[in-house]
Amino acid sequence: MSDTYDLVILGSGPGGYVAAIRAAQLGLKTAIVERERLGGICLNWGCIPTKALLRTSEIYHYMSHAKDYGLKADNIGFDLEAVTQRSRKVAGQLNAGVKGLMKKNKVTVVEGLGALTAKDTIVVTQGDQKTELKAKHIIVATGARARDLPFAKADGKRIWTYRHAMVPPEMPTKLLVIGSGAIGVEFASFYNDMGADVTIVEMLPRILPVEDEEVSAFMDKALTKQGIKLLTNTGLDALDVTDSGVTAKIKGKDGQVTSAEFSHVIVAIGIVPNTENIGLEALGIETDRGHIKVDGYARTNVEGVYAIGDVTGPPWLAHKASHEGIVCVEAIAGLKPHAFETWNIPGCTYSRPQVASVGLTEAKAKDAGHEVKVGKFPFIGNGKAIALGEAEGFVKTVFDAKTGELLGAHMVGAEVTELIQGYVIARQLETTEAELMETVFAHPTLSEMMHESVLGAYGRAIHI
Repeated sequence: MSDTYDLVILGSGPGGYVAAIRAAQLGLKTAIVERERLGGICLNWGCIPTKALLRTSEIYHYMSHAKDYGLKADNIGFDLEAVTQRSRKVAGQLNAGVKGLMKKNKVTVVEGLGALTAKDTIVVTQGDQKTELKAKHIIVATGARARDLPFAKADGKRIWTYRHAMVPPEMPTKLLVIGSGAIGVEFASFYNDMGADVTIVEMLPRILPVEDEEVSAFMDKALTKQGIKLLTNTGLDALDVTDSGVTAKIKGKDGQVTSAEFSHVIVAIGIVPNTENIGLEALGIETDRGHIKVDGYARTNVEGVYAIGDVTGPPWLAHKASHEGIVCVEAIAGLKPHAFETWNIPGCTYSRPQVASVGLTEAKAKDAGHEVKVGKFPFIGNGKAIALGEAEGFVKTVFDAKTGELLGAHMVGAEVTELIQGYVIARQLETTEAELMETVFAHPTLSEMMHESVLGAYGRAIHI
């Protein structure tokens, strides 16, 4: 006998579980299928536990520089196992929270490996037991996993993915991070602050390549100042693993290959969508380089089957998945929401210093044909930043010179991941420079730099 629902969701990450809650709110009988832990990668092995680790390294950094604040802290040290256990405890607490939300909203949770056998059927395998779920609507929210190097698979001992890097069996002494996107830079920042000798290798000409060029250049200088070695325009020819470490064959800008020894390697070169063995091919569901093709309401080419989150393609962000899920479910329920778009999704990197951005970079705005006005305000001009001892960084805003539209905002410095939402809201409300200039910002706050950056775009900055 099959269990019958209005909606079955395959995967319980921030896309899947949020979609399940919204569906339940709208009166849909809903089930969610999960092969590992509720909350998916984000809550258990990604967004949240990494922030717990980074908070630890941030505090350790402050303790190591206590004298800068008139304080004394002697014999500073750390317990790596305790650091890891705190991170895992945070993840566990949130996992339990999602379980509670499923129960509160009367969402049925089915544990096991799910696969579509028809456009209205999912079969869930758990050991020797198989459960058939029937539904008029099915959402695929299976997420993605770390991409391996083709010539050196992660082993959890010397070569790590992000999952291994969050539960290190030992502290690296000399660490190689391959890839300088958000994940690579965050782990480089964490391990560097905890005392490892860190090198980042990036094939492209600059680190954080999706960010504004000025932000990338600033981060290059900031990380180098912290002692991180950055090798851009650089590739890897091979990794040779031994019991005591890893020998990397590094191909530099000049084409010359040199060898370098490392204790451990973190591979952060992107992700692979989890689309294998879930029945897509048999149903004829269209994909593009592994990612499921969808429209603005998360509909695939097969009626009744939808897809959300990392499995559908970039940007690979938890908050994007959650909003996709809400739009998808509301459309299923007949509420006629606006089609989901990616034009106003913020991106954040929780390194030291932090990076946050939304919209077009200055270069992309010009490439798109805009005549631009650009404002930029440094942290050193902000009283709160100086009082915090965090005077490095800047806020940059890009406007359309003709209409005043805020095309993009780019920030680097302390707590910018919290500040960026102000610009996201402004863009969502189609705010122009006029409204932003007339807005009163509290003093003393870091957010005043956002105001000054807008003023600066029109030659009206006050504190610089």
